[in-house]
Amino acid sequence: MARNRLCPPPRVVARNPGRPAIATEPVCIGRSDLVVNPIGVGTWQWGDRRYWGYGIDYDAEDIAAAFDAAIAAGLNFFDTAEIYGRGESERLLGRQLERSGACVAVASKYMPLPNRFSAAAVAGAIDASRRRLEVRTIDLYQVHWPFSLLRKGVLLRELARAVEGGLIRWVGVSNYGAGRLRRAARLLASYGVPLVANQVNYSLLNRAPEINGVIAACRELDITLIAYSPLAQGLLTGKYGPGKRPDGAGKTVSKFRGHDLVRVEPVVRALREIGLQHQKSPAQVALNWLIRQPGVVAIPGVKNAAHARSNAGAYGWSLSDAEAQRLNEVSAPWRKRGLLDRLL
Repeated sequence: MARNRLCPPPRVVARNPGRPAIATEPVCIGRSDLVVNPIGVGTWQWGDRRYWGYGIDYDAEDIAAAFDAAIAAGLNFFDTAEIYGRGESERLLGRQLERSGACVAVASKYMPLPNRFSAAAVAGAIDASRRRLEVRTIDLYQVHWPFSLLRKGVLLRELARAVEGGLIRWVGVSNYGAGRLRRAARLLASYGVPLVANQVNYSLLNRAPEINGVIAACRELDITLIAYSPLAQGLLTGKYGPGKRPDGAGKTVSKFRGHDLVRVEPVVRALREIGLQHQKSPAQVALNWLIRQPGVVAIPGVKNAAHARSNAGAYGWSLSDAEAQRLNEVSAPWRKRGLLDRLL
């Protein structure tokens, strides 16, 4: 197992979840010392053959090129999970970390599978992820979903023990609603460990966190919201439309059906028009809209170097208030509660 990369002391970043965001500054993940670019790298696609087509449309060489391009562009936060590609995403990321020696923040996730009903399962999952990632310590370790046969108090206690033992540095959660988030933060705090992140689906086409209480709870508790699928799995890139649907498994997703693609057109049109004013692509505008908000980090996925460079172009500039307001208005139909809100 490789040693963690030796990184310089983190920059001190003022933490004020209520202040207006500036999309040209690094951000601190919650109350941690992890200072990252607000555009991170999502690695769900790495090693996933069934849904994303890894090994068909792209391969390990493309992943290596994507990693190098991300590092060259200043992206220093990589998010993975043990379930992505059945562990292959972690392995691919671990190989790139070992090969490059790059100084980055690494996040992974624990999946509360039905057969994990003992405290030992938590420690076993952490150790397996550490081996695949080839690190001694995982910077941010998140609970992937709130549904678990293992009692929440036991799960969070074991994560706190992992922090104490140096196996992980900071604890986060994923897909937690406002109520569960507050309860998890209280339980974890009782063990002397802060909850620093909640990773949820958030984009111009999924604005539910704004009205289901998640963003409010994150800001109240000084917890960073990590936005996954920030480009709605490609829908906000402008690549797809009523006459141009994706190939592969993606075409079966409801949002890629014809009538939904028509509904998205006004949003994509606004992204294109605003992008022309900044010489930016629709995807870069959509990502900038996210990271200009306080306490939000976006983790768009990458399959190749071009994706990494494009994502990095969302950082270092900022939409005007008027442009952001236009996007708020045109995406208003997606500012509604989702099906999972009642469960989370």
